[in-house]
Amino acid sequence: MRVISTHFGDPLQRRLGTYVERGGYEALKKAFSMGPDEVVETVKASGLRGRGGAGFPTGVKWSFMPKEATKPHYLLCNADESEPGTFKDRELMRWDPHQLIEGCLIAAYAIRAKHAYIYCRGEFFETNQVVARAVEDAYEKGYAGEDIFGSGNDIAVTVHQGAGAYICGEETGLMNSLEGRRGEPRVKPPFPAAVGVFGMPSTINNVETLAAVPHIVNNGEEWYRQWGTESSPGTKLFCVSGHINKPGNYELPLGFPLSELIDDVCGGIRNGNGLKAVIPGGSSVAILNSEEARRCRLDYEGCIDVGTMLGCASVIVMDDTTDIVKQVRRMVDFYAHESCGQCTPCREGSAWAAQIMKRIEIGEGTVGDLDTLMEVTEQMVGTTICVLSDSVAPPVQSSIQKFRADYLALISEQESAGAT
Repeated sequence: MRVISTHFGDPLQRRLGTYVERGGYEALKKAFSMGPDEVVETVKASGLRGRGGAGFPTGVKWSFMPKEATKPHYLLCNADESEPGTFKDRELMRWDPHQLIEGCLIAAYAIRAKHAYIYCRGEFFETNQVVARAVEDAYEKGYAGEDIFGSGNDIAVTVHQGAGAYICGEETGLMNSLEGRRGEPRVKPPFPAAVGVFGMPSTINNVETLAAVPHIVNNGEEWYRQWGTESSPGTKLFCVSGHINKPGNYELPLGFPLSELIDDVCGGIRNGNGLKAVIPGGSSVAILNSEEARRCRLDYEGCIDVGTMLGCASVIVMDDTTDIVKQVRRMVDFYAHESCGQCTPCREGSAWAAQIMKRIEIGEGTVGDLDTLMEVTEQMVGTTICVLSDSVAPPVQSSIQKFRADYLALISEQESAGAT
């Protein structure tokens, strides 16, 4: 069901002229005629939820901004897509940059911001150039900048490229980086809507979230609610990777069965192998075993029902040849490497978890290491400024609970060798 991914693979869509011919920027014109509060209410009524992982209602988030712009307001587009297994925002920017720009302009207008920043992941060299060129074209033709469409509305758009730090995908870490400071998360409160970037009221939205906004404004909230569920309306991009015949980005209604995504949409498990495990929302959520995956519904509530989270909808499929211990160790290594080091439970906990996982993987672990991993990761949850520390716990704990035999096989081999 293509809404925001309609033009994936079409390089002509990058051109401003093509985008306008296909109805682009009409939603921005309509938004200007509606007024900021009406735009906020339309998005709120649509039920659009943040597509960056948390799933917080977008319109509600916008409504937290002060109604009177006595101070400068800022919109920040989080395009620092860094979660392992996620590759949707990059494609939205690569193929349809003006869709994102239009979404940024509408959102900025709705929250009474005069400046929108698009914070891009540092490694997206080609994609960032595509977006920067699209912004230049929008300025040249009067679709961004001063007095847009002669409406009297001034909204600047700036593309800012990060340096490749995962932690800058966290909204307050992003703000620090944008200000030229060390990319470390901030303590909240104060929340960004009160004290954000440059100390001013700010709202941060994900690329996919903002890409959906022009379609909602153009077609209305009921049109958007024709897909998905009551609590999770609309469509969602699912990034499918791993041991699957047809990996890629698929736009589907929220609530779509995970089993149908694997078997029908993606053509099943490669080489005819069996399904062992699935991570439905990127590496920071709990792993599902095959039975749980078969009954999982891909929306925010459906994933919680089977003990995991939808997250960024980064579906990583693992067949029955997968070394679960190795894959979880790689995830933990990633988080240990990307920790900013500001919080002790994250800095020390992720490093210790990585060391223990490596010891088990190479056959030098003990059964007691499994209890230590569970204890260490439990102490990392809810004890730090941001949720990077929390991200280590789900893959470690769920893998030990559901695939304990994989760990014990490595431990048993070592204990047998020691006895010999």
